[in-house]
Amino acid sequence: MDTPPANDTRARADALHREATACVATRDLDTAAARYREAAALGHPGAQLELARMRLHGIDGPADAAEAVNWLQQAEAAGHPGAAYLLALVALGGTALPRDARINTRMMLAVQHRLPPALRAVAIHFGRKPDPADQTRCLQLLQAAADGGDVVAAQLLAERLARGEGCPVQLESAEALWAQLDPLGVPRLPSIEAAIPAQPEAAPGTLTLEDALSPPPTVALATTPRVGRVEALLSADECRLLVASAHPQLRRSMTVDPVTGAAVDHPIRSSSDASFDPLNEDFALRLVQLRIARAAGMELINAEQLIVLRYAPGQEYRPHRDYLPPSTLAADHPAAGNRRRTICVYLNAVEEGGATAFPRAGLSVSPVPGQAVVFDNLDASGKADPESLHAGEPVVAGEKWLATLWLRERPYRAF
Repeated sequence: MDTPPANDTRARADALHREATACVATRDLDTAAARYREAAALGHPGAQLELARMRLHGIDGPADAAEAVNWLQQAEAAGHPGAAYLLALVALGGTALPRDARINTRMMLAVQHRLPPALRAVAIHFGRKPDPADQTRCLQLLQAAADGGDVVAAQLLAERLARGEGCPVQLESAEALWAQLDPLGVPRLPSIEAAIPAQPEAAPGTLTLEDALSPPPTVALATTPRVGRVEALLSADECRLLVASAHPQLRRSMTVDPVTGAAVDHPIRSSSDASFDPLNEDFALRLVQLRIARAAGMELINAEQLIVLRYAPGQEYRPHRDYLPPSTLAADHPAAGNRRRTICVYLNAVEEGGATAFPRAGLSVSPVPGQAVVFDNLDASGKADPESLHAGEPVVAGEKWLATLWLRERPYRAF
């Protein structure tokens, strides 16, 4: 059988890609996946990337990270910078791809192609470095991402300009950014200030994303239950990133019914929260989660979805335990086991109240932006530990923003 001319093949692949994209818009995902697969087989890099997304997250069937990586590598070989970006994102998990220097190389390629999420992620990375040249790079990259339509980057840039972080105070420029964001319904961020975390030494301008694998040491606070504090874990930019990303998704916080395992509204918990579906994670959010998981002494693949919570005055989370009842475990990744460990990162300073209390240990930890508290939910034998009782004390004045990552005994995520 004669091979179709290259122009005919490209035209067919383009048509299939357009049809698939139209099917996504109408939520006909099965047809979209089939058309993307046809176009991908014909060598269409955009279709290869979109099919890879579906395979990563199991949109058109069981998730298959290995197949997704294969399609992304083909798209990358064809010169698609978005594929390089997604390969770097996948590699952060350390399972479907190794965590190696190619993460930095791929992210630099994405930056060179001005991909807004890559620009923002690398900006935040340089914002963690104290060298003035790196602080300038942070601002320049945030500006480039904002110019590319990245709303979160614009929020982070406005905060830096208003506070003179990495530059002289530029209130007029900050106000101009906020004026652009206001018609979009984007709120101003709470006041967040945090010290630049200690970093491994590296020459200015060097992209060293692997520094997320080397968290600060944990300071022991209690042994029963085992509680520790991690100081200066996240930078101000990273705290703002989590708040800005969560704000549009905030919903009334729910609790787990111990009998049915269903999520229910209960007066024990009066906050609002947002969770980050892995489908919507970008590189910056995923890197922060890797940093948090490693600070807890565990891997990202063991983590449930990150939760960001907001407590208004009077709101609290009364004494409770994080380990899950059998009914919930049976319905949610039972092979992953129970929640072995919890790590909570404070994202802002609370005017009054809002401490995390451990009644059995007689311990109370006050919020400090960028600082984390980590504790075990299971005892040394792996059984649910009732001593892990803890509470989010009522906020008296101001508001409290907190990021929580629950880590299972075994792998929970697909990649």
